[in-house]
Amino acid sequence: MTETEVLRRFNRAWSQRVGLLEESYLGQGRSLGASRLLFEMGREGASVLDLRRRLGLDSGYVSRLLRGLEEEGLVTVRSDPADQRRRVAVPTAKGRRAIDRLDERSEERALALVEPLGTSQRQRLEEALATADRLIRSATCTIEAVDVASDEAVAAVARYFAELDVRFPGGFDPGEATSTDLEGMRQPGGSFLVARVEGVVIACGGLQGHSRTVGEVKRMWVDPSWRGCGLGVRLLGALEEEAHRLGYREVCLDTNGSLTEAIAMYGGAGYRPIERYNDNPYAQAWFAKRLSRRR
Repeated sequence: MTETEVLRRFNRAWSQRVGLLEESYLGQGRSLGASRLLFEMGREGASVLDLRRRLGLDSGYVSRLLRGLEEEGLVTVRSDPADQRRRVAVPTAKGRRAIDRLDERSEERALALVEPLGTSQRQRLEEALATADRLIRSATCTIEAVDVASDEAVAAVARYFAELDVRFPGGFDPGEATSTDLEGMRQPGGSFLVARVEGVVIACGGLQGHSRTVGEVKRMWVDPSWRGCGLGVRLLGALEEEAHRLGYREVCLDTNGSLTEAIAMYGGAGYRPIERYNDNPYAQAWFAKRLSRRR
C-alpha cells in the first residue's frame, strides 16, 4: 500500500473505534467539534485566537461552536482584561465538570481499545503512535512572517540563544545582537518567520540584507523536540522564498562548527562553503546558495 492508503485505512479504523462517528461524541450529547473545543480550552480557559490556531479552524466556525457552548451554560466568552481587543473563553463550573467527564470517557475508551493487547504489543503501539503523532502534527505546521520585535519572536530567539550557550564549548554571549539586528529583519529588506504547530511557535528564522543582491539567513532555530521532522528544511525553503520575493539573487549564512546537524542540512539543501564574510566571533563555517530564478 502507498502511504496515503495506509493513512486512510488507519483513519477509518481509528475514527470508528474512538467514537468519532457517533452523533453524540463519547455519549456527552454534543458533537466532536464542540467537545474538542471545550477540551482544548481546559479548566482555565483560553483565548479565542489560541483556540483557532490550535484546532486550525476559521473564526466563523469557532464562533458558532462557542455560541452553542454558551447556550448550554458551559462557557463564558468575554474580553481579555489584559487586552480588550482579544476575547477569551472560560468554562463555567458546569463546563469544568463537562471537561472532566470528557477526560474520563476518553480515558475509558482508550483503555478498552488497548486492553486485548499484550505488554509488548502495547509498547509497540505506543511507540508507533508517538512517531505518527509527531509527524502528522509537523505536517500541519504553518510558517508566517511576524515582527522580529514581537513577543513570540523575542521568546523564540531567546530559546535559540539559550541553546547556543549550552552547545558552544565556551558558551554564548549575544551581546547587543538582541537589538542591533532588529531593523535589518524588517521590511523592506528583511523578514522574520515563525513556524507554529497548533498555535505554538516551534521554529524561527530571519532574513536581512547583506548586499543589494544577497540576503543573509539569521537566527534559524527549530525546537529540539521537533527536530527530525523536516521542519528545518521547510523553514529554510520559506526563508529562500522570502529572499527571492525581496529581490535577492543569492543567500548566505554562517554557523558554528558544533552545529553539525545544521551544517549537514545546509549541504543537503544545496549550500556551498565560502570564505569568511563577517567578523562574527562564533562563526566557523560560511555558506551561500544561488537562488533559482523560477520559484
